Amino acid sequence: MEDEEINRLILSNILEKEFDVLTAANGQEALEIARREYNRLSLILLDLLMPVMDGYTFLEEVKKEPGIKGIPVIVLTSEREAEVQSLNMGAADFIAKPYDAPEIILARIARVIQLYEDKNIITATQYDALTGLYNKEFFLKYATLFDQYYPDDEKEIMVINVNRFHVINAMEGREYGDKVLAAIGKSIKEHVTESMGVACRYNADIFYVYGKNEGHEEKLMQTICDALKPLLEDADERIRIGVYSGMDIGVDLSRSLDHAMLVCNGISDKYHRKIVYYNAQIQEKEHLEEKLMHDLDRALSEKQFKVFYQPKYAVQGDKPTLSSAEALVRWMHPELGMISPGKFIPLFEQNGMIGKVDRFVWKEAARQIADWRKRFGVTIPLSVNVSRVDVLNEELAGELRTIVDEAGVDAKNYYLELTESAYVDDQSHIVTMAQKLREAGFSIEMDDFGTGYSSLNMLTSLPFDVLKLDMVFVRNIHNDSKAYRLVEFVMDVARFLGVKVIAEGVEYLEQYEILKKLGCDVIQGYYFSKPVCAEEFERFIKE
Repeated sequence: MEDEEINRLILSNILEKEFDVLTAANGQEALEIARREYNRLSLILLDLLMPVMDGYTFLEEVKKEPGIKGIPVIVLTSEREAEVQSLNMGAADFIAKPYDAPEIILARIARVIQLYEDKNIITATQYDALTGLYNKEFFLKYATLFDQYYPDDEKEIMVINVNRFHVINAMEGREYGDKVLAAIGKSIKEHVTESMGVACRYNADIFYVYGKNEGHEEKLMQTICDALKPLLEDADERIRIGVYSGMDIGVDLSRSLDHAMLVCNGISDKYHRKIVYYNAQIQEKEHLEEKLMHDLDRALSEKQFKVFYQPKYAVQGDKPTLSSAEALVRWMHPELGMISPGKFIPLFEQNGMIGKVDRFVWKEAARQIADWRKRFGVTIPLSVNVSRVDVLNEELAGELRTIVDEAGVDAKNYYLELTESAYVDDQSHIVTMAQKLREAGFSIEMDDFGTGYSSLNMLTSLPFDVLKLDMVFVRNIHNDSKAYRLVEFVMDVARFLGVKVIAEGVEYLEQYEILKKLGCDVIQGYYFSKPVCAEEFERFIKE
């Protein structure tokens, strides 16, 4: 950008053989061109002596421009004393006047452009384009360097996540969602710049922050929420932070990230806490779950799982009569003792391993029906649980039919319990599968009724034969008029639909008498018996 037109023409002639060239007569014009064409620019050649805006002012102004401040500048000057000042102000190099060595000029320009482009390539691979934070790979490298620089400081990891971010994208569009992520990234960048930490955008709406354990989680949360308020009215409810600090961070950073992610993912909408810390209790639970998953196949092969049976009694006659039983699994672990199903069933449902346990129970229950019929001359129908994971299996009906056929059991004596929440979560698929199971001869029991919030209108379209009233409704029926009226209403609905009602969780005589009076068909619970092993259950058959 020469002030003398003849010099601009000379320089342009030299450069046009290798490059596309834009020219300006003064610094102000050059700045306007740079603002407009920054995406095309690889280099700025700058004369110091120009009208309107000189080269020194131009260098100062460029520093304020986000789009162009990274573009390298070569200063054109014949004044030796200006070279040092130009370099100190950010110039990448200088070319002396007059332009009597075109080969040298082209070589120096090519070298500076190559360095600039190499830097851009490194930057592109090192940073997330949307937020300007590191990507995961470079984050891990710089976190390791951070440990080397601050070996004696206690470290912490924060995982930041946006609750229901997919809804923002769906309702407002991808571009709006990107604005949200960019605002979060900017807030995090300010935080780590101040705290000397490192951060990255891991993927989608998940961010990692690593640094000294200085207790700044609340401050970071507030900073992010303040930045999001112009974009999201419910910003305070959106951000979740999981925090992990421990001695093993530097030893196994990836593992520590998993700890922080675990507690972040565990933050539920129903809790007011939006910052959760990984602690010894969570660690103990995590270790137990890992052991249970590791031991599952061995437990099945060694028959550590045992099926217990809880009797169900028909209560509408003169006296209660054993009508059936529910098959319930227990894990007799050789090291941990008997493990509650409440600890391993939700875990295996979450990771898709529950099918292995279910199939063990299904086969054992079918075998048990056949064994009792052979030894006692009576058929005791059994109900087994079918998880939401099982229902996704298109071959489920055929698989269950094979199990009962091989055991020599009539499908009508083999009841299948599907939870109400399964119907609610994926109604169309569950309805189709339930119909297939009924066509295969099985009876369907809707388990845990009242906990899945199904609509009354939906009940008319769901295929099931028995409604199992959840124990939460039974618990206070004898001392709470509202609970009583609610159960009374459910009985009316069941009669309208023409299905039987089983009440589970019955413990007291008062509950039993009320349920019988209201027309409940079958009762299950500690009032009659807790779940017992097959040998103990046989006394109910003999009675």
